[in-house]
Formats: sequence, structure tokens, C-alpha cells
Amino acid sequence: MLHSNTLLQPNNSTYYTLNEINNVIVEDEIVASLELLKVLHKCQHKQGWTLLVAPDNVPNKSLLESASVDASKLLVIRQKHIYDLEYVLKSAISNGNFAAVVIWTDIASVQTINKMELPVSDVAIHCFQSA
Repeated sequence: MLHSNTLLQPNNSTYYTLNEINNVIVEDEIVASLELLKVLHKCQHKQGWTLLVAPDNVPNKSLLESASVDASKLLVIRQKHIYDLEYVLKSAISNGNFAAVVIWTDIASVQTINKMELPVSDVAIHCFQSA
């Protein structure tokens, strides 16, 4: 019979409380749309979906196409469908099918998101906030 006096410690290395969040500060809706197009254009070259969480506004399909953004790689979750933001973010990051998550700060602040124990991943997190 094998005996061991060592206690197993929980491995918290899969969680990092300060995931890098790319903070995008915008002054108005026009700047927000342009910055969103930049983020979407950059993220579309990665494999996976881009998740838009509680967006203030989503550019229409013709604007996305004119900026060479593939609208079929976007997934939008409206604020009214979110009951637990931390669960949504953890699920998206852990899923493996997302290249990026874009969040608007009217649903949560950057500090709140930083306090969440989100899984470490190569999923880019972009947080839009008003100036």
C-alpha cells in the first residue's frame, strides 16, 4: 500500500487575475465605430470567432464588408441576454473557438474585468470605454 504525507495543493496556475485587456478609449460613436472596425480587421486574421459583448452599436453589414471584415465570424451577445458576465467571459475564453472578445464598459469596468479570474489564453480582450 502506498502512503504519502504530502498534501495536494490546488493548482491555480490556469487562472491569472490580471489578464491583459486592450483598453480602447473612444470619444463618440463615430470614433467607436472606426476603432471597432480596426479591432475586427486585426482579429479576423486569427482563427476563431470574435465575440461582441453588450455592444453599444454594431456596424451594419455593408460597412463591415467595405472594411474587408468577415461578418460571418462575428457573434453578438446583447446586454439583456447576459446574466453573469464572468461566466460568459470564462466560457468564451475556455471554449477555444474565439479569437477575440470585445466588451463595452457600460456592462463592466476594466477594473471589474481585471478582478475576474479568467483563464489564461491567447484570446484578445478589447474593452471599449468612453473618454
